[in-house]
Amino acid sequence: MTTTGRRALLVAGASAAAAALTGCTSDDAGPPRPSAAERAAAREAERVARAKAALRRRAVTTSRTLLERYDATLAAHPALHARVAPLRASVAAHVRALGEDPRPTATPDGASAAPVTTAPVTTAPPTGPAVPADPKASLRELAGAARTASAAHTAELLAAPPEYARLLASVAASGAAHAYLLTEGARA
Repeated sequence: MTTTGRRALLVAGASAAAAALTGCTSDDAGPPRPSAAERAAAREAERVARAKAALRRRAVTTSRTLLERYDATLAAHPALHARVAPLRASVAAHVRALGEDPRPTATPDGASAAPVTTAPVTTAPPTGPAVPADPKASLRELAGAARTASAAHTAELLAAPPEYARLLASVAASGAAHAYLLTEGARA
């Protein structure tokens, strides 16, 4: 065998060995890195998720504030119970539907997370919003709060995903109806 033949044989053997070893790499490098487009899509998905969560928090806060107004009105004017309690129940349902349960949550051991007090209700200082002493003025303020909540929900419609936008529209319409029932509807 000539020197050229031996070199050719060595080169061919080395090439075959290198080709065989190429398929035997270890997986120590980890999973493949996402492409720039995949990273951008993940960042966008995270941004959208944060925006939806913020929208939900704002909507729940708006309805919870209205629920607190209903509670304060009922506490200050028990005689309005028959008229106001059904509307209050509707607002509590809105709070749940928008993403928060208005009832105290239970801890893993089954106990209520809300503090339990044995003191009479009359000794506790009022913690809700101020309510006028006049029942009619109180109803007007409650109607104004319902209109404000309705307007806030309506303002969020364009930023909301379709299903949540439909829910917000329904809650906003209900708030407008509550405002009517608390003021004009009573005259009919």
